[in-house]
Amino acid sequence: MTSTQNQPALRGSKDPAGAGRAADAVRPPATGFGERFEAIRANVEQAVKGKADVIRLLVIALLCDGHVLIEDVPGVGKTSLAKALARSVDGIFGRIQFTPDLLPADVTGTSVFNRSSGAFEFRAGPVFANVVLADEINRASPKTQSALLEAMAERQVTVDGTTRDLDSPFTVIATQNPIEREGTYPLPESQLDRFFMRLEVGYPDRGSEDRILQTRGDREPVADIEPVTTAAEVARLASGLNAVHVAPALRDYLLDIADATRRHPSLALGLSPRGLLALQRGARAQAATQGRSYVTPDDVKVLAPVMLPHRLMVAPESRMRGRDASEVVTEIIDTVPVHRGRR
Repeated sequence: MTSTQNQPALRGSKDPAGAGRAADAVRPPATGFGERFEAIRANVEQAVKGKADVIRLLVIALLCDGHVLIEDVPGVGKTSLAKALARSVDGIFGRIQFTPDLLPADVTGTSVFNRSSGAFEFRAGPVFANVVLADEINRASPKTQSALLEAMAERQVTVDGTTRDLDSPFTVIATQNPIEREGTYPLPESQLDRFFMRLEVGYPDRGSEDRILQTRGDREPVADIEPVTTAAEVARLASGLNAVHVAPALRDYLLDIADATRRHPSLALGLSPRGLLALQRGARAQAATQGRSYVTPDDVKVLAPVMLPHRLMVAPESRMRGRDASEVVTEIIDTVPVHRGRR
């Protein structure tokens, strides 16, 4: 039922909004952020070959304490990614196989009567971990999905009237099979909006797949992964992201993007304030990975394609014409101007 176990870097352009000048005296968000980020990324890449871009984005989500939805076919390394990420930060790994008969208690845990003590004791579920793999999340009933929703949104679990906090970092990596939809329960918009980003892993290139054939023996590569940092250090790095400077004109740019999604004729549902806050936090993390203490428009542009489409809803008539949210996001990013000063 359940079991528990322990893009290439972009050069930031000069900020037309003057963010660099305003942040010259601002210290980096946390000592060694870029170095620690690269160490985690390189460590995960030892176990999953040919997916540098995906790994990079996954580590950014972890450092932002965000959740990731991976939609892809079976066998492309989704589970290995989650395990390698947890092992790289010396964190606790929890795995939940979502099935139609899965109950909320199988996710959160339950109270069990101890005959020797004559009292009920709480047995924590797999959600009490640093990295939780929610495999095929759309196969569970909405009631069970909602049990995970509280943990994702509030970083806490309530069982038998008692609320228990979850440790930081806490990242849910949920998977969906985009091909087989029979017997599934589509995730509601409210739950999709709680995912920091949505990714596709895809098949490895020929060279990477050849290396997999040569090196893969009877042991999983994840078993050889050693920690390069600690969960406590990741939490420290995440807490320092608010120190990354966002210039007023850059905030105007973020607000213009959100406004464009809400006014776009092809969209029935635009970007929520929660989504806008997530995009700003992701941009701060992207800037920190480049060793900068300020955000540039390029930081926003590189993350928008994976952080915005799943939060938007295409209007029915536009969907009939073959438009999708990713196409609309690309159009918005290409057309919304960057202002050189606060309007």
